[in-house]
Parts: sequence; C-alpha cells; structure tokens
Amino acid sequence: MYRALLFIRSFIFMLLMIAITVIWSPISMLFAFLPYNQRYYITARWNVFVVWAARVVCGIRYEFKGYENFPDAPAIILSKHQSAWETIFLLMATPRPLVFVFKKEITYIPFFGWAISMLRMIPIDRKKGKDAFAQVVSTGKKRLADGQWIIMFPEGTRIPVGKKGSYKGGGARLSVETNTPVVPIALNSGECWPKNSFIKKPGLITVSVGKPISPDGCTAAELMQKVETWIEAEMRVISPDVYKNEQQ
Repeated sequence: MYRALLFIRSFIFMLLMIAITVIWSPISMLFAFLPYNQRYYITARWNVFVVWAARVVCGIRYEFKGYENFPDAPAIILSKHQSAWETIFLLMATPRPLVFVFKKEITYIPFFGWAISMLRMIPIDRKKGKDAFAQVVSTGKKRLADGQWIIMFPEGTRIPVGKKGSYKGGGARLSVETNTPVVPIALNSGECWPKNSFIKKPGLITVSVGKPISPDGCTAAELMQKVETWIEAEMRVISPDVYKNEQQ
C-alpha cells in the first residue's frame, strides 16, 4: 500500500513537472529582452515551482545549514551530487545567479534546453578535453566579473547514497587560475530523490554550506583535497545513519 502511494505521488509530480516545463519555457523566452538578473529570476520561477511541488506532492522538505557561509563576493561552488534535485534547487536558492558547467547536449532538450540556453551557462563539448577546460576558464572569468557564481560537481556525475565518486580537479583548477575562493556544499538529496529512480520518497534534505576556501598558496590538487575532505566529513554529519557501519 505504501509503495503504491509513493508511485501515485511520484506520478502526479512527474505530470506537474512536465506541464510546468512546457508552459514556462516559452514564457521565459518572452522576457529575453530584460536585464540578465531579471531574466534569471523569472526563469528560476520554474525551479521554485518544482521544489514546491516536490514538497507538497512528494513530501520532500529541505533545510539549509551554514547559509551564512555564502560570501558577498565572487565564488566557485563545488557541491556533492546525488540527485537532479540539487541542480534544480541551488539555481533558485543561492544569493547570486549560478553558472552551471554542463555538456552541451543538454541544450538540445525540448523546452528545458531551450529555456536554459537563455541563461549564462557554460555548455561544453567534453570530447575537446583541454580546449573545453580553456573555454570554462575564459568564460568563467567573464561570468565571475559580471557577478555570477560558477557551480561545478567535482564527482562529475550523480553518486548513489553512501558512496564517494572520484573527485576531479576542474573546479579547483578554475579557482586557482581565477584566484577565486571555493565554497563546498554537502547534501543528502539522494535519500529522497534517488539517482535514476522514478519513485520520490518523503523526507528532509539537508544542504550544508562550508566556509569559503581560498586558493592562495595551494595547488589545484591540494585545494581539491581540502574540498573533498570537508564534503565527505560533512556527509557523515548530515547522514549519520548512512555511514554508521563505517564506525563499527
């Protein structure tokens, strides 16, 4: 009975998400003439609705821990990645507009891709290797100078609950090359919105924001090690039951 209820709630949520995407994408395009921050705000109302629907329909609540650690200055956000939830949530919830670094194929998705193409993101062709990273640095400097924040997921892809991916150094390299502090984020969204799962589970997602880490005096590898150490330690604080077997 409980699984049937979860399925029904998840199905209703999926229908709402599809409907708002089809409706909001063309609406967002109507405001392409507005200054960027206003355009970003209007587009992000899609995110607000989806997070609201996840709470009302699926029972997925959230809390911030350490929100005051977000600086009033340029920053590069390096976040744990367990679910699609944080890609939706963080875009609407951070103090400054976010610039995501993602594979360019996402811009080809009907409605969603069209709307996100209006924002100052950094779509890259991963096949280009070093040239792709050079594009991230070049465009990233411009975005940071314009007052936006860069966000990257150092594990590269969504990682199942309780697991740790291989932390890649792109975000740390960008920090060192632009002399911009990084802000680490730990979160446990996968406990409610599991990777590749249709079923969404009710519960509380904790988004924990660490203090900015300066790249001064660090190599990219050293900086990434600091980020990884903080995120993985904090994951065990916000999800103690998931990692309790490690302590035995």
